[in-house]
Amino acid sequence: MGLGIPELLIILAIIILIFGANRLPEIGRGIGRGIKNFKDSVKEGPEKS
Repeated sequence: MGLGIPELLIILAIIILIFGANRLPEIGRGIGRGIKNFKDSVKEGPEKS
């Protein structure tokens, strides 16, 4: 199940219809922060208590 350019454009169009163009930067920032936090926690490894 590969996603090509046409499929990604359709998904982006649906997201714009649902959330509106004004909220896209806010959603992108939230996703970026989540990915950064995930990468930081994986890099640190398990915490020892």
